[in-house]
Amino acid sequence: MSYLIKFIMMCFLMIGFSGKTQMNVAAPLPQGANVFRYDEAGNQIFRGYECSRCPLGLVEESNENKISESATALNIDEEAFWNEVQIYPVPVKNVLTINWTDKADDLIAEVSLYEQNTVHWKFQQKNIPSLNRQVQIDMTHYYLGVYILSFQLKDGRTISKNITKF
Repeated sequence: MSYLIKFIMMCFLMIGFSGKTQMNVAAPLPQGANVFRYDEAGNQIFRGYECSRCPLGLVEESNENKISESATALNIDEEAFWNEVQIYPVPVKNVLTINWTDKADDLIAEVSLYEQNTVHWKFQQKNIPSLNRQVQIDMTHYYLGVYILSFQLKDGRTISKNITKF
């Protein structure tokens, strides 16, 4: 019985080595490169494949890293972004109010505030339609000092501004 199994295995090996059952098909060489993007802290925020022959340019590997079409279409610089955002009163004593326009709303993924000394998050809010392009942060019980207001954009960028609490 074991001779029969060995004989059958040898037949399959001979057929495989002869190449008569295998087709010689040349695989196309890759035309792009893997792309990795990182934020200021060194955290990976995007992983994808940049394809020079693809009509879209970037082929993403996961759904969680999708870049919004409107964010890439608006692709504004930091100065133009701050023209679309209102922050008042600065310096703040009690309540900090942040308003933004429709153009900035298409870009903003998350708004956060943290202490500059301790990097301790005091406030963090994802941009959802129910916010109505406005966030109010009650800072009455926060310590005096400098806080960093940070906007995480949908295209992976982070734009920050210092806020003083007195």
